[in-house]
Amino acid sequence: MYDLHTHSLLSDGVLLPSEMAVRYAALGFKAIAITDHVDYSNIEQVIHCILAFCKHWSAKARIKVLPGVELTHLPLKQFGPLAKYARRRGIKIIVAHGQTVAEPVIKDTNRAALEADIDILAHPGFINEEEIRLAKRKGIFLEISCRRGHRDTNDYVVRHALKLGARLILNTDSHMPEDIIAPAKIIKLARNSGLSLSQIRKIYQEVARVFKI
Repeated sequence: MYDLHTHSLLSDGVLLPSEMAVRYAALGFKAIAITDHVDYSNIEQVIHCILAFCKHWSAKARIKVLPGVELTHLPLKQFGPLAKYARRRGIKIIVAHGQTVAEPVIKDTNRAALEADIDILAHPGFINEEEIRLAKRKGIFLEISCRRGHRDTNDYVVRHALKLGARLILNTDSHMPEDIIAPAKIIKLARNSGLSLSQIRKIYQEVARVFKI
């Protein structure tokens, strides 16, 4: 089990990265990415902190921790430059905050994010088929979210992504300790979104292969 969309106190979460890693490991997760929210105001500081943490996290620990960021509520032209900056600095997982129905998001954010060098489009809401095809061409994962509000369009994303052959990923988007849920609950939410057990297994296998975890 892997969760590549989580938040620590480096942005709007409440736990230290080490606390998050220990809690996820206790539930049987093999790897997480800590992907705190960034824009031009804090990207340099967050990247510095998460890279320092991952550098000093023990290679013998029960869980692997990948350094990440979530590009959040950006003006559309900023996705490309900030994604490039994060990648050059050594960030392994770049998430973009998609057009969730749970909060206001700038129009055309999904497309702008997909045109940048990102790995995951988080909670993409009612993403259109042209954008899904773009995600497929670029190998970008579309997120099936466990987070309340963001998960309201999971069934739509599953249905259209499967039809068009786009990659999917299952993430908690955790911010609080109670958001760090057991694998069985994630699988249940995925099943409720229209995925079969065999499809869920394939998703985790592909995530492990692509991100080498």
